Amino acid sequence: MITPVLAVPRDWSDLTPMWLGAALGRTVARARVTDVVDGTNSRAVVELEYVGPAGPPRVFVKREGRWLNRLALTALGAREAEADLVARGPALPLEHPAFHAAATDRRRLAAVVVMEDVTLRGGRPNSALAPLTVEQVAAGLGELARLHARFWDAPLPSFVRPWRLGPAWAPVARAGFVHALRKLRRAGHPLGLGAAELERGFRGWARIAAAGPQTLLHGDPHPGNTYTVGATVGFYDWQLVRSGSWVHDVGYFLASSLTVADRRAHERALLAGYLDALGRRPADAWRLYRRTPVFGLGSWLQTWAAGTFQPPDICLATIERFAAAHHDARRDPG
Repeated sequence: MITPVLAVPRDWSDLTPMWLGAALGRTVARARVTDVVDGTNSRAVVELEYVGPAGPPRVFVKREGRWLNRLALTALGAREAEADLVARGPALPLEHPAFHAAATDRRRLAAVVVMEDVTLRGGRPNSALAPLTVEQVAAGLGELARLHARFWDAPLPSFVRPWRLGPAWAPVARAGFVHALRKLRRAGHPLGLGAAELERGFRGWARIAAAGPQTLLHGDPHPGNTYTVGATVGFYDWQLVRSGSWVHDVGYFLASSLTVADRRAHERALLAGYLDALGRRPADAWRLYRRTPVFGLGSWLQTWAAGTFQPPDICLATIERFAAAHHDARRDPG
């Protein structure tokens, strides 16, 4: 049940039993905030006890992070997207955490989402530091195919924005790439790419993603935004939900989740499996897929440059996979 009116907490101490009771539609006797993690957003697990009808013993709560992170998400149009999806969006036809409540405070650039703790039903969070297996990626692509097929060229809520990176982004993106490439060289990981080339490819991909049949995208399906439950791979962290081309999610998920060797050996078969599940045969599917890595590479170079959104080891592992996929595509664009 989504609560229509809920104040956005200013601090974790504001997650009182009364607030959580309103969010969950239950009478909460006690609440304890644990496992607070600060990244792009601030996240915590909240343990609960009830009076009367019981609810979930734990929930996962996500709220705004530091001001710099909030401003970055605002520039991307992503600050309130997940909360809007929870409160006003359509049902999602793929494995994802159940949503309980959401609220936004646009004056404070703040938002909060209360959702299921998937570990209560055996969910195991995935990580870029432990690449997914080919079977897991095939399962995740099947879930994405269900999402994309359901919203293929369908009307979407007004808060779902299309991919768009206009010319104003060029100097900002290029400065980020210059800084990221310099940091990588100092860390002993030179890419052999120039900032201008990356910036052109990064913005160029956004134009491609906004062309052709449009559907609802997760937008940021790297392994750290996924979990495994049984043989199924689910997706959380929907703050970059977008409308766009199916191939954005597919290329981003596939390249970021597999080892370089597994991707090279299985990407054609995995793409074919996704298209079978989608039930459509988009024109030039392989060629479009081969053009996707530059956006993932650019995104994670910007993340590396910022230095506050993801841990360095996660950034480096993900950049390595996207860089290899980008180099492969440059040698053989299909």
